[in-house]
Amino acid sequence: MQSIRVYAHPGFERKDLRGIPPEPFRSAEQAWFWTMAALLARHEGGTGSRPSGQGRVPRPCEPDDVVRCLDGLYRRKRIDIAHARVLRSWGERGLRPDRDRPSERIEARLWAEALALLEWPLRVRGIVVVPQPKT
Repeated sequence: MQSIRVYAHPGFERKDLRGIPPEPFRSAEQAWFWTMAALLARHEGGTGSRPSGQGRVPRPCEPDDVVRCLDGLYRRKRIDIAHARVLRSWGERGLRPDRDRPSERIEARLWAEALALLEWPLRVRGIVVVPQPKT
């Protein structure tokens, strides 16, 4: 397993209740699927911010933090409503659209664009960290 170099956001000291340091996501897509699972669990009456079965690993954010990053992109007109709809509909399914299927090609492009733009704000906040190769 590759080590992860974490650069925490200034003033960002979040620890799990068990004292375990949070593990950042490896991609915006992973963060988005986790966020959608947590939001669906919350909508179905679950408590807390972790999707069931995924609460073993503490994360450096709440699902609402990821949604705020997406909202910021939308407000600055970096993404539009079509991007948000694709993220929501495919995120609820827990799948990404397949660019090799003609019926999903446009949605796959919107999905990739939205996640590419979402990656930076998530990195700045320490939510997503790209694994660094061992030296």
